[in-house]
Amino acid sequence: MTIKLLPNERLDDLGRKGYKIIQNPEKFCFGIDAVLLSEFAKVKAGKKVLDLGTGTGILPILLEAKTDAAHLTGLEIQEESADMARRSVICNGLENKISIVTGDIKEAGSLFGAASFDVITCNPPYMIGGHGLQNPSEAKMIARHEILCTFEDVARETAYMLKEGGYFYLVHRPFRLAEIISVLVKYRLEPKRIRFVHPYVDKEPNMVLIEAKKGANARVTIEKPLIIYKEKGQYSDEVLEVYKTPYFE
Repeated sequence: MTIKLLPNERLDDLGRKGYKIIQNPEKFCFGIDAVLLSEFAKVKAGKKVLDLGTGTGILPILLEAKTDAAHLTGLEIQEESADMARRSVICNGLENKISIVTGDIKEAGSLFGAASFDVITCNPPYMIGGHGLQNPSEAKMIARHEILCTFEDVARETAYMLKEGGYFYLVHRPFRLAEIISVLVKYRLEPKRIRFVHPYVDKEPNMVLIEAKKGANARVTIEKPLIIYKEKGQYSDEVLEVYKTPYFE
């Protein structure tokens, strides 16, 4: 199938089941955090999945390749990114499995309704307001900074849309972990698994993967750390295994 690419767009091979994704490097491209989140998330067969702030649709596409989910939906507020996501879905022939909706995370509950999903994923903006380096690209700013929504917005809407016993998966920055856990518990999203991601074995973590379950009892497992690089420019054996899992081709 021939897919029209707009100026500055490219079609990248995801290395999974022949799937591809449209990206614009001048706007925003997915990173390893999305890949690690897709690997960390668990989706049972027949379940309905929502990805909040889906960007160009990377998580729904990766999860479709990995799981037997009944349907996956991506919610994205930036129409340009949502359009790229829709065209990627069409390019991969996944129109019957993945839907892309343009909308605001803060209004997600009213868009989809209460208890409408079994699993929700999110790779949210990491930085609070003006903290951190500011990127001149508006699309990148929105993706990286809490300009259009806060983490509490994400947690509140997730709790409303998740079925009782449903799971929420997210990737975030460790320096906000205390706040994240506090907000999750406030909305009855009990952390069940936490895994820290380190760039190198001797460096402090720069990402944290969290699984939370709606309405669960308080008991959390801290999984072994994930090390990205064993030396500069060389992925660790475990990260290489992520890219060699059976759903890759």
